[in-house]
Amino acid sequence: MAIITEEPDSRSPLKQRKPLKPTSKPSQSTAPKPIKSTKTTNATNPFHFWFYFTISVSLVTLIFMILTSLYPQDPKTWFLSLPLNLRQHYGKGRNIKVQTAPNQPQIEVFAIQEGPSKSSDQVLIVHGLGCSSFAFQKVVNFLGVRGVHAVAIDLPGSGFSDKTMVVEEEHVDDGVLGRLKDMYNEIQEKGIFWGFDQLVEQGYVNYEENKIRVSKRNVVKAVDLGPEEIGKVLGQVIDTMGLSPVDLVLHDSALGLTANWVSENRGLLRSVVVLDSAPTGTALPLWVLEMPVLRDAVLGLGFAFRRLLGTCCSRSVGNLEAEGHRILLKGRDGRRAVVGMGKSLNCSFDLNEWAALDGVKGLPMQVIWSDALSKEWTEEGRQVANAISQAKFVSHSGGRWPQEHNSEEIAESIYQFVSSLPKNVKQTEEPVPEHVQKMFDEAKSGNHHHHHGHDSHGHEHDHGHGHAHAGYMDAYGLGQEWAM
Repeated sequence: MAIITEEPDSRSPLKQRKPLKPTSKPSQSTAPKPIKSTKTTNATNPFHFWFYFTISVSLVTLIFMILTSLYPQDPKTWFLSLPLNLRQHYGKGRNIKVQTAPNQPQIEVFAIQEGPSKSSDQVLIVHGLGCSSFAFQKVVNFLGVRGVHAVAIDLPGSGFSDKTMVVEEEHVDDGVLGRLKDMYNEIQEKGIFWGFDQLVEQGYVNYEENKIRVSKRNVVKAVDLGPEEIGKVLGQVIDTMGLSPVDLVLHDSALGLTANWVSENRGLLRSVVVLDSAPTGTALPLWVLEMPVLRDAVLGLGFAFRRLLGTCCSRSVGNLEAEGHRILLKGRDGRRAVVGMGKSLNCSFDLNEWAALDGVKGLPMQVIWSDALSKEWTEEGRQVANAISQAKFVSHSGGRWPQEHNSEEIAESIYQFVSSLPKNVKQTEEPVPEHVQKMFDEAKSGNHHHHHGHDSHGHEHDHGHGHAHAGYMDAYGLGQEWAM
């Protein structure tokens, strides 16, 4: 009997995998699609690379500028890095030493001047916060050409004036570090053997734990003066330079800083000019200088600062002019001083009440206001003029800060106003000419007293020389008269 066995068909697995062939075909048909997308991605990669590379470099540059701004340059290095226009401005001025309190160090105030010092018109320009005498160069120059003795100062904390000062402060040592320091001082005072004996006998150094130790240290602080200290600065500048009675020009926030001093020192003033000086607020937004990242970007990037000035202060400010303002505001920690002074402004200042004070009523005043910014700003200027009933209102075509193109316009308005006021003849003793004095001496004493007369002439000559420096006290660092 034959046995028939069925052998497994080797092709049966192939037959079973046949249904899988249709499924493999779609996968083969869709295979080129990822290749196409890969080619597209590879084509756009260079653009992505350069985009992210540019962003990264910009961020690194900004971080570097922020970090470098945290470490201000020393004054000498900062001055040597100044551009030519700032160096020329500094070369035209002098420093005047003032003191705001008996126990405070002296502060140097930078000032420029033009015109004859014996003029009957003495103009003192006080800038607003964030600004400086750098903005009033052409105004001062034009007034000097017209025969006015014009002076513009940098308030402490601004421009080339002192922005920081070293003060001595008391510090109470406490905490772990303070106790370790006390222990070290105790061992230094009583000797290392005393400390060793304490360790052997008691296991610790027995110093006076409950004793309060007060140490004095020198601290560098920003010169952020308030209205009272600013008034003292103005009084000393006027006295030192012999400007009384003075025509005071108050720019921007200077009205709020000096309002109390003006009302209390009527005898030193002949008139007051309000130049785009709102009762509260500043043209340059101080909140920008307070925000940590924003302030470093604005003060570190020239185009950003120029954009800020063009928006808030001067519509058509030039590149060199804007760069000069930026350097003066940023250098030597000027930003911190300006922000500190801004916080001391009286936000509740009432212009109507101030104008009604006895020290202000009847004082000749003029309001010079920009009419090129906005209708709202022009209207605010007219409200300021209406609040000061005796004030004359004049408009100009510039911004809230003086600009190169309208400095002469502002100066002309100031000149027309101060020249229309009653003249104040200064009571000064003029030196007698040499030949006239010799004739007087010979006629009075005779020929036999000629030698004595010569001595008298010598005395008069010295006196005249001293008079040439009247108002410039050596104590304030002005040993010679300024060049006119």
